[in-house]
Amino acid sequence: MKIEILCTGDEILSGKTVNTNYSYMARRLHETGFSVFWGTVVGDDRDGLVQAFQQASERADVVIVNGGLGPTVDDLSQEIAAAAAGVELVLHQEWLGRIAAWYQARGRTMPPNNHKQAMLPEGAEFIDNPVGTACGFALTIHSARFFFTPGVPSELQRMLEEQILPRLQGMRGTRVATRVKRFHTFGIGESRADQLLDGVEELAPGSRVKLGFQSHYPQLEIKLTANAGSETELDRILSPVEEAVRQRLHPFILAENGDTVEGVIIDNLKNREASLSVLEMDTGGAIAGRLIRAADTKARIRQGLIAVDNEEIARILELDPGDGRETDERFAALCARKLRIRSGSTYALAVLMSRPGTGPDHPPCASIYFALSGKSGTFNRKTTLPGTRNWVLRGATEMGMDYLRRHLLGLPTDERNDFEQH
Repeated sequence: MKIEILCTGDEILSGKTVNTNYSYMARRLHETGFSVFWGTVVGDDRDGLVQAFQQASERADVVIVNGGLGPTVDDLSQEIAAAAAGVELVLHQEWLGRIAAWYQARGRTMPPNNHKQAMLPEGAEFIDNPVGTACGFALTIHSARFFFTPGVPSELQRMLEEQILPRLQGMRGTRVATRVKRFHTFGIGESRADQLLDGVEELAPGSRVKLGFQSHYPQLEIKLTANAGSETELDRILSPVEEAVRQRLHPFILAENGDTVEGVIIDNLKNREASLSVLEMDTGGAIAGRLIRAADTKARIRQGLIAVDNEEIARILELDPGDGRETDERFAALCARKLRIRSGSTYALAVLMSRPGTGPDHPPCASIYFALSGKSGTFNRKTTLPGTRNWVLRGATEMGMDYLRRHLLGLPTDERNDFEQH
């Protein structure tokens, strides 16, 4: 089955809007065993849309059209679809009622132009959108089956998962169970991970697992993809490979599947009935923010303090004026201890930063000082991260999270990672 994804919209074509919808659709189709042969972007132009629909109908078995289902004059998907199929637009009375009810539930009156969203090509198959006003539909144009989806990401994703993928499974004629196992890692680059995982795919019965890497600094995602006839078969195929990945990459694995490192930290604090306070320099509260946004943090994060220099830190923590003369391990440890005592939290993490001179003899880098204070003592870690300011701040944030995770899980906290300056 040859699939084409056709995304519409001047904002996509011009680059003003990043086309995350295409990435999501292509990834999910690949994960469920389908092949995307073409990806097309066309603006809100009648002639361009007609030509794009015509070309797609001649080369693809399935075309997923994204966008152009809104109420405004530049939303043209229904109109062009009807013209390409040689049919008229007709009012879908049920959907018009759904739109009116959607507005009424929000205490609003439906604008007249939303009537346009209930006009569908005659004979089109209705595809439900439970979270928006854009009506999805399917239509055969020439020999290709077209699926029309809204541009709002949350609406598209719901429709793809609940409506379109099951239909594609039915068109394929055979039931294929697909699973993607994800490992989220930090501190290991693609090259070393590839070496450590050499031959891991062959551990699966019949070597039916595909290993993949997706780097989005500072994390590296490792994916195992498998197709089988049933979920039970998938368990049998993936189990030995998953275990091998854990053994070979431990302790670089932050979390698995939909879990996050902040979720792992919060769960560990919850199990210990412990709390945490965080002091950050330069990272702008990124660590505390991620932890606070994680589930069930109300009783776990006591304080999140942000400071731009040692003088401000000394003022906030009521330290002696001379304590912050240098940004170093000693000062970081002092800050972590003082913060833990003042906040009454079980643990306190301090992440401080200093930059050496710049110039030909000093490539861009920063010295990062981590200190974690708990009832059993205060622990330090210093590192140097090279790169631009944004690169260093992202690395420092992730490394601070990883330092905390490792300590809580009893893992080595002084293990050098691939991103540090050696």
